[in-house]
Amino acid sequence: MRTRPLKVALLGCGVVGSEVARIMTTHADDLAARIGAPVELAGVAVRRPAKVREGIDPALVTTDATALVKRGDIDVVVEVIGGIEPARALITTAFEHGASVVSANKALLAQDGAALHAAAEQQGRDLYYEAAVAGAIPLIRPLRESLAGDKVNRVLGIVNGTTNFILDKMDSTGAGYQEALDEATALGYAEADPTADVEGFDAAAKAAILAGIAFHTRVRLDDVYREGMTEVTAADFASAKEMGCTIKLLAICERAADGASVTARVHPAMIPLSHPLASVRGAYNAVFVESEAAGQLMFYGPGAGGAPTASAVLGDLVAVCRNLRGGATGPGESAYAALPVSPMGEVVTRYHISLDVADKPGVLAQVATVFAEHGVSIDTVRQQGKDGEASLVVVTHRASDAALTGTVEALRSLDTVRGVASIMRVEGE
Repeated sequence: MRTRPLKVALLGCGVVGSEVARIMTTHADDLAARIGAPVELAGVAVRRPAKVREGIDPALVTTDATALVKRGDIDVVVEVIGGIEPARALITTAFEHGASVVSANKALLAQDGAALHAAAEQQGRDLYYEAAVAGAIPLIRPLRESLAGDKVNRVLGIVNGTTNFILDKMDSTGAGYQEALDEATALGYAEADPTADVEGFDAAAKAAILAGIAFHTRVRLDDVYREGMTEVTAADFASAKEMGCTIKLLAICERAADGASVTARVHPAMIPLSHPLASVRGAYNAVFVESEAAGQLMFYGPGAGGAPTASAVLGDLVAVCRNLRGGATGPGESAYAALPVSPMGEVVTRYHISLDVADKPGVLAQVATVFAEHGVSIDTVRQQGKDGEASLVVVTHRASDAALTGTVEALRSLDTVRGVASIMRVEGE
């Protein structure tokens, strides 16, 4: 069993990396007690070495990340630089030179997680990434360890704080999308370019990781259906409220009813106010897990930020260092199920469709006929009209996405249908 100090290389020293370095320094004694050996920050790779980094010895700072991970005396590499390259090359190089890796890189793991796991296994090293999904919320480890003996059927969650803040503001104040986005940007919740968040790319990467772990199946980013939230309007929220719902951008990973396939998707959806996720406010994240034995579990907390994300990184660091001391490795990739990922067209859910129609007799009958012809059952219909124009709101029973798409295309061809104002899925029921 090892007692010498365990050396850590830190790749990236931005918002998260600087917090990792700070906690390693200020909590050094506690970390040593929990691990059974001291941990030592042996090097910090950055792009701008001249920047003053409080609490970090300038002698540890380098711009040569490759040389740092090749040193041979590094026990653990902590990667918080993000992106695909050079992160991928640095991680594989770290494995080749005897280091385990702790990463917060959701994009890389969603795209190349299988290859990284294989590289870690080949070298007998650990790959941990709790911080890649939902910040400080313990989620990855419960899914791949605590629930390893259970069968997870569904993971439903809010995994992006920026989008939840925007939608929460639209719901609570009646603000439009742009107004809520501007406030999120002013408060630092949204980046100058918010595309990754509001178009669902960030959430989709997290959904791929969650689905892979939950269903013991390799799910890549390309397998995840993605729909952003930029088209959500105040009118959509008004309709949601009439149904006793609110709107959230959800990551949904599901096992098919027959257990033969899985789906992973990200899109805005109406959820009942009675559902636990409906009460998640501001920039918080929450993930709802449904399994056969444990039942329904909810994980809630801050999903981003320097200190919360660093907390998850340090938790992984402690686990990896304990494994090193014991001469073991933790759980690797579990993809034995190898279930196919079904396309979005096969996903079955409820729908809320708002139509602009002519206000005259027979319109409702025509619309209902189209739904029936495509095998989509109507749950409720609400019609309001004035001066020759009307709005028709249809809520369906559960139907496939393909059936709903065919229905909408047929509705557009009706002379009495002026347009489709909005289509939104209804989840959480």
